[in-house]
Amino acid sequence: MLGTASAMPVSGRYQSAQVLSVHGRYFLIDCGEGVQQQFVNFHEPMMKIDSVFVSHIHGDHVFGLFGFLSTLGMKGRTAPLNIFGPANLGPIIKFFLSYYGDGLAYEIRFTPLKGSAPEVILETKTLEVSALPLNHGIETYGYVFREKTPMLNVHKWAVEAFGLSLTEIGSLKRGEDVTRPDGSVLTVERCTYVPFEPAGYAYISDTAPFPELASWLKGVTTLYHEATYLAELEDQAALRHHSTTLQAASVAKEAGAGKLIIGHYSSRNKDITQYQEECRTIFPESYAASDGDSFEI
Repeated sequence: MLGTASAMPVSGRYQSAQVLSVHGRYFLIDCGEGVQQQFVNFHEPMMKIDSVFVSHIHGDHVFGLFGFLSTLGMKGRTAPLNIFGPANLGPIIKFFLSYYGDGLAYEIRFTPLKGSAPEVILETKTLEVSALPLNHGIETYGYVFREKTPMLNVHKWAVEAFGLSLTEIGSLKRGEDVTRPDGSVLTVERCTYVPFEPAGYAYISDTAPFPELASWLKGVTTLYHEATYLAELEDQAALRHHSTTLQAASVAKEAGAGKLIIGHYSSRNKDITQYQEECRTIFPESYAASDGDSFEI
């Protein structure tokens, strides 16, 4: 967690930004003011960022972008950088390149998002990333990162007991039963196992509640959901297209999430334990994040 504040600056709390590490690849989610300093403070590998995911163009989510892109250039980056975000982020990146892009040795590849339902925007051998539209008054997207179901492993005892060939092992790992010359069948169910259960992480900031959200997040291991306001300020949350603690916790419960992380706190509240306590009345596995916190997905 590089930043957990909302729009107004607060001592010791930077604006929205997160680093997500998946199988050795690093992703930056939102890029609030001061993000470079937070990379330094928390010893995160800025140069290893593979892609940037921007939720929307409100300043507390993008004011760190120009400095971040410039520093990558000064550090000598040559690998392309992917940026995903709403279409209205495109002119901002174009402005940056027109005034500050001279000398950059790396390519910025911007992908504008669209759609009224979740859509896969990035896929690797082990990961699938989807963007989903949120309800924030301007074009805003959340992101869901899901590990792909891993290839099956063959039990060591089965390899030894049946003298499996490499071809037979390959078939079983692909989920195919093996029929041997003597007519016997080695089943996938008997001989293999799933090495791990795929994890999923969802980033939801900023949004007011809407009916489809929980169903789009079904089964995520960990959900980050903005909780700008305490429950007593639900009217203010609705006015500004944000969520309260109880609304965020309700989404986590309905989605069947394993864990809820909250952030994007209003500057009027210095004590974030209030946020956590309110969420836990609905969803016990709720955690109020502070800048610098790390979570295992």
